[in-house]
Amino acid sequence: MGNYPTGVTVVTTSDEQGVPVGLTVNSFASVSLDPLLVLWSIDHKVSSLDIFKNAGKFAVHVLAGDQQDLCKLFASKDMDRFSNCEWNSSEYGLPVVSGAFAVLQCKTFKQVEAGDHTILIGEVLDIQLDDKEAMLYHNRKFGPIPAEFHS
Repeated sequence: MGNYPTGVTVVTTSDEQGVPVGLTVNSFASVSLDPLLVLWSIDHKVSSLDIFKNAGKFAVHVLAGDQQDLCKLFASKDMDRFSNCEWNSSEYGLPVVSGAFAVLQCKTFKQVEAGDHTILIGEVLDIQLDDKEAMLYHNRKFGPIPAEFHS
């Protein structure tokens, strides 16, 4: 699947005590326009699986092309990710990381068990867009979308 170009996202939520959690995800996709639904999937081996499944909400950050460090930070293991980036709590009580191309705040609409992953479908409550280029991931490399794509 690494040969399939995708965008890169960081998905965040908070546990029952309000502690933020997040991870790098490239399984993000659109599902429906009415209602506005998106999905992403989480591996059953991820330590924050139960937190995401029980939170009832999540934020999807579509990373900007210059956020490679943030991508690596949220893909790392055993690190306090939120102490190493700029973020705030949104009006929905979700941790929102600064500098993303877009942030979609969602309430969990449905969960689907699929093999060794759980697919989380979210109803989009709010979308924030910035005037940036989105990040592209392909063949284990990531960066901004090449300029020739826009001509």
